[in-house]
Order: sequence, then structure tokens, then C-alpha cells
Amino acid sequence: MKGQEWYQADDVAEEYDDKRFSKGGQLIDRREKEAVLEAIMPVEDRNILEIACGTGRFSVMLAEQGADVIGLDISAAMLQQGRKKTQDVALEGTLEFLRGDAGRLPFPDDHFDTVIAMRFFHLADDPEGFLEEMRRVSREQIVFDTFNRFSARSVYNWALPMGSRLYSKSEVAVLLAKTDLTLVDVEDDFIAPYGLYRSIPNALASPIRAVDKAVGELPVTDHLASVSYWNTRVR
Repeated sequence: MKGQEWYQADDVAEEYDDKRFSKGGQLIDRREKEAVLEAIMPVEDRNILEIACGTGRFSVMLAEQGADVIGLDISAAMLQQGRKKTQDVALEGTLEFLRGDAGRLPFPDDHFDTVIAMRFFHLADDPEGFLEEMRRVSREQIVFDTFNRFSARSVYNWALPMGSRLYSKSEVAVLLAKTDLTLVDVEDDFIAPYGLYRSIPNALASPIRAVDKAVGELPVTDHLASVSYWNTRVR
């Protein structure tokens, strides 16, 4: 995985949420959570694996909504931050954090209803192998996101500490076909890249987001979206 040493550092884990999901980044956090919930609903009583769960943003949210969740990540420091989040939270479902490798999942075949991987697919060294492994442990559904090749993200991608692998829609379609997954839905969003929102206060980010959404609804701008949220089913 790209930037693995950087990602596992204690100081990175401690500041991860504040740097990415404060200020205008709150808009990103809300939109990503909305995309996950829309794909999975109803959440209650589902058995869910989140791969590369980081500090547990999605794992905690899903457990609060009544799912039984395992959050898996390679970084012990990130997992510790996730556990701290659950100390004062009443969970309707269950939540367990485990350290593990996304490329070699420590679970039997067909073990989960749903497997999600947000903010990770762009870092996978072997995207087909990673998707195959997700499919192996899921009996129903796989949800993930990709950063898109023909978007503003490509302008600053080289400067990111973890880098990114950018995808075209056709590349993802080929991966789904190779791994025997059926596309249920894909949503494209954020003409303006994530980095812009994270760098400005919410008071400025909100009107920019309103314009971004309006422009994004035009069919001609689909290929310019920075991110795509993919909802797929196991055949």
C-alpha cells in the first residue's frame, strides 16, 4: 500500500480526523457517510466488514445504526483512535476493531453481508486482487469509492503524501467484470477536489459546495467528478 509507513505513524493518527474532517472537510465527511448509508440501507442487523477503517468514521456510524461491524486496519494507531470514539457512544449494534492486512483478510468465504472500503481503493497496489479478496468474504454486497482520472484531483495528486491511483469509469467496469460483481449504482460527486474543502472554513466551503453540486448535476460534467461511489452485488 502506498504511504504505509506515513499512515501508521502515531502523530498522523492523532491528527487524521482534525486535518481531514474539520472546517470544510465536514462537508466531505457528511457526503461520504450519506453515500455509504444510501448504498447499504437498511443497516440494522447487517453483518458488515469495513476494510481500512482508519479511525472508525464509518464503522462507528454503522454500529450506531444497529449493524454488527468489524473494522479492520493495518495501523494500530488508527485503531486506537477508533476505540476512543466508542467510549462514550451508545451502539445499537456491535463493533470490534481488528488489525489486519486488506490483501489477506482473516475471515472465511462468504462471511459478511456487506464489505465496504472507503478512502482505500486508490491506494491498492493490486486493485483486482483487493477486489477479489473483498468479494471472497462477502456474500451479498461490496461498496467502495474511487478517485477519478479525468478530474481536478489529477492536478495535485503527485503532492499527496500517500499518492493516489486514479481510475476511469471503464477501468472500474473491467475490474467488476473480472471479479464477477454486478454494478447496482454509481454516484459521481465533487467537481472541486477534496483538498480545496479541507483548506477553507465551513463558511466558505458551504457556498462552494452549493455551486459544485449544481454544476455536478449537469450531464456533461459527469466525467469531471473527483470521486465515484460504487455499490455492487455479488453474483
